[in-house]
Amino acid sequence: MTAAVNVATPVVSGTTPLPTSSSSSSSSSSTNTTIAGNFQTFLTLLTTQLQNQNPLDPLDTNQFTQQLVQFAGVEQQLKANEQLTTLVSLQQTAQSTQALGFVGKTAVVDGNTAALTNGAVVWDLNVPTSSNVNISITNSTGQTVFSGSYDVKAGDNQAFGWDGKGNDGTQWPDGKYTLTATAADSAGNSVAVSTRLQGVVSSVDLTQSPPLLSINGKTYTVNQIKGIVS
Repeated sequence: MTAAVNVATPVVSGTTPLPTSSSSSSSSSSTNTTIAGNFQTFLTLLTTQLQNQNPLDPLDTNQFTQQLVQFAGVEQQLKANEQLTTLVSLQQTAQSTQALGFVGKTAVVDGNTAALTNGAVVWDLNVPTSSNVNISITNSTGQTVFSGSYDVKAGDNQAFGWDGKGNDGTQWPDGKYTLTATAADSAGNSVAVSTRLQGVVSSVDLTQSPPLLSINGKTYTVNQIKGIVS
């Protein structure tokens, strides 16, 4: 047995109404083109009406200017939305490329249930202060198959390896096993010990956003990866 601990577009009032689309079934995909077209039409109407206004009853130029500014704001927002869409697309592409780079590598993620394969499994322990750590390993039915006590120095990602053998020497079959760790410092105070798993990234699901990495039969996002071992 090996158990090693490695330490709204605005309405133009008082002016000629803006033209509307002749088709009542315009799709949402043509929204940008419709608004942009109305903007250009508004500029044409503004110029024409200013050129042909009644000298004895001039049009209110302040109102025209206000509407012009509002339409210009709509145009700027449309362009900003298009740029944001492009940025989101670029970010998704970058996430997919990053995720694909993990395939075949051994990654470290938070968790305490790992797969015993060919008589070997490794957990990583994060111990905030030097402590005596009690280890208990149970199988999928909740039966305790191994337990032990170890003096562990403070440190993160300290590997605890188990060869699948019980305290009585029984070789347990490959499968999923859960490790529970409790600890106490030299003064007897309880110490919180967190566990992490090591597993090979076997595949990546790029149909999800963000992409999902498969590790030991479970899925994780890239930001859940705490480290790469190899």
